[in-house]
Amino acid sequence: MPPVHTGAPVITGASTPSSPQETPSSPQETPAPQAHAPGRPGYRRMSLALFAAGLATFALLYSTQALLPAVSEGFGVTAGQASWTVSAATGALALFVLPLSALSERFGRTRMMTVSMAVAVAVGLLVPFAPNLEWLVALRAVQGAAIAGIPASAMAYLAEEVQPKALVGAIGLFVAGNSIGGMSGRLVTGWAAQAWGWRAGLLAVGAMALACAVAFWVLLPRARFFRPASLDPRAVGAAVAGHLRNPLLLRLYGIGALFMTVFGAVYTVIGYRLVDEFSLGQGAIGSIFLIYLVGTASSAAAGQLVARMGRRGALYLAVATTALGLLLSLADSVAAITAGLVLITAGFFAGHAVASAAVSRTAVTGRAQASALYQSAYYLGSSAGGTLGALAYHSGGWAATAGIALLAVLGVVSITLYGSHAARAERRLVAAR
Repeated sequence: MPPVHTGAPVITGASTPSSPQETPSSPQETPAPQAHAPGRPGYRRMSLALFAAGLATFALLYSTQALLPAVSEGFGVTAGQASWTVSAATGALALFVLPLSALSERFGRTRMMTVSMAVAVAVGLLVPFAPNLEWLVALRAVQGAAIAGIPASAMAYLAEEVQPKALVGAIGLFVAGNSIGGMSGRLVTGWAAQAWGWRAGLLAVGAMALACAVAFWVLLPRARFFRPASLDPRAVGAAVAGHLRNPLLLRLYGIGALFMTVFGAVYTVIGYRLVDEFSLGQGAIGSIFLIYLVGTASSAAAGQLVARMGRRGALYLAVATTALGLLLSLADSVAAITAGLVLITAGFFAGHAVASAAVSRTAVTGRAQASALYQSAYYLGSSAGGTLGALAYHSGGWAATAGIALLAVLGVVSITLYGSHAARAERRLVAAR
């Protein structure tokens, strides 16, 4: 069975599931638990539970994104002001993900995810009744803070409970749940808003998230490899400092933030463009988010991409796909814009799945903190992308928004190229020894 922490407690999370299993010395002893892997009992339940969690997370987190033109009209505010209903949620998530991940080290991944989801869903059912923009932004910030307990805890849970060879695929399924949640949440809000107004759209997505939460609570297997650790702030600080001194982790955090800057900018603004240039209704705008199904496929296939091309090769492919999509979106045609969004979505979700899985595999201690730092960078990128993209659109139209996104893509390329150079230099140094 996995080794138990001894001596002074440190923030390391659980021992890895790949640790050698002790053979029972007698028939009376309980066999050591095995890590989850495809084909083993519990893997399907775990995958479905975390798929539901990912679905609820993205549906709630971005519930106002497809409704921004309607929110602007309803409250009489600009695109930049309305975009804060998205940025407040993602920004709060970025701020709270690290402290909540530290709590998960003490109280458990499953407990943290359960409580976080309950609070997020409860607030989601209150959001439709916000009397003004200020209240809406404040409730969305509270909701984002609650959601913060889910992503990093889920990544740490998977790293502890799943065999290393199956980890990228398991995380890919969780990310696929994110993409389905993003798609279905926007689709539901769009059509409900067109029929009954934007408040009804938000209420509908809250009800959908409640159903996902119930499925998560029923299906999730108990953690078998988690070992509680101390809440000593010095230990947490040491774990965080260690991750921030790791060059590979820093590069992965930067990649996650920049990929999400692209995604946040594009999907915060695209509704305004479709209304302003093509006079599409809320239902049609919501249907555009069916494109998220492409992200479901690309994130689930991330493990195969890494196996064939390596991590950097998979990232280069994701970057090239995203950049091509941004260029294609500049055309003045709904068909071309849709094709561009398909490529942007495929590239983003593949890149995110590869980078987040690499964080989980790179961090040998303090996995929750490592995942939390990635999530913090990732959602700060989302918040920055949404706000910058909306401001750019207000001043220079879609071309300005696409320009912001292309700069972020260039940043991902630069980081990945630097990582490739650093890896070659390290190999030469080792060979010289």
